Amino acid sequence: MDLDDIAARLGVPVEEVDRVHRLAGDGPSAPLPPKADAAAILDRLAVPPDDAAEIMAGWPEPGSPLWTAELRWLLDRSIAAVRADLGGYDWLPPGPELPRERGPAWRHLYVYAYLALVDVVRGYHSDHGVPDAVSWVTLADLGRNLAVDRRMRGDGWPVMQSWLTLHSRGGLYELGRLQYQRGDGALGLHVPESGLLTPQAVTASLEEARAFFPRHFPDERYTVFSCGSWLLDPQLREYLPEDSNILRFQRRFELEPHQESEGPDADIEMLRFGFRTLTTPLDELPRRTVLQRAIIDHLRDGGHWHWRRGHFPI
Repeated sequence: MDLDDIAARLGVPVEEVDRVHRLAGDGPSAPLPPKADAAAILDRLAVPPDDAAEIMAGWPEPGSPLWTAELRWLLDRSIAAVRADLGGYDWLPPGPELPRERGPAWRHLYVYAYLALVDVVRGYHSDHGVPDAVSWVTLADLGRNLAVDRRMRGDGWPVMQSWLTLHSRGGLYELGRLQYQRGDGALGLHVPESGLLTPQAVTASLEEARAFFPRHFPDERYTVFSCGSWLLDPQLREYLPEDSNILRFQRRFELEPHQESEGPDADIEMLRFGFRTLTTPLDELPRRTVLQRAIIDHLRDGGHWHWRRGHFPI
């Protein structure tokens, strides 16, 4: 198909379609699991029932009127583009942002790409001796992100679709309370929405990671844990009690010098993670927790939050 025609039919910039075309090249795609097996796989990936029902209803079966030629092309080439970077650990947008209101095929196209790559990345894990239990726990971040996106009424997905390519390329692993992103000499820490960030849970996870990566990636040498997050903003010390889990997490890190242009907009990220909404006015946001009150009061007083980076030795 002509790339200009594909872009026009999808309603996206041709540059984004061309990017997928270049990344995929002539590389192989991967088939989706049989639809008969899909419900069990979605359950194992912790996909909530409402999302699972939509995904099953929009399944890209042969002859489905939901799946136009351009959608099938994008699904095939997005799978190939992500698969071509198997083992990679940088952020990788799998394709252009689609008008998701046009139906389940449009809304969940990158979910279908993720499902097609489940066995591919599990094969990569197996080659590195990664236990299957770690594979499934890591990949089940799909369900967690779909649940968050539903709470955010679709505002979360543009970030999440790129985030989830880390999982489907073997670039990220969930070990206990934290997720770890492979990198160049550093293991990047991420904090999923999965319970309290207690010092005990963090320490146990770090100890697991210290054993996991030398065992399964012996050719890669990691010397530090690193993190880039609003969680490391020192301004939180003005609002949170000294024994808060966030501040105890902060104190593990040596902060790097702040650069205003570095990282995503921390005000937006605070709202995204603190309230799971980007559209609710400040005066209508809940004030149930100390953190929520801190976010609101700081922004209402004209302040801004900062995205900070830090590290500590492995």
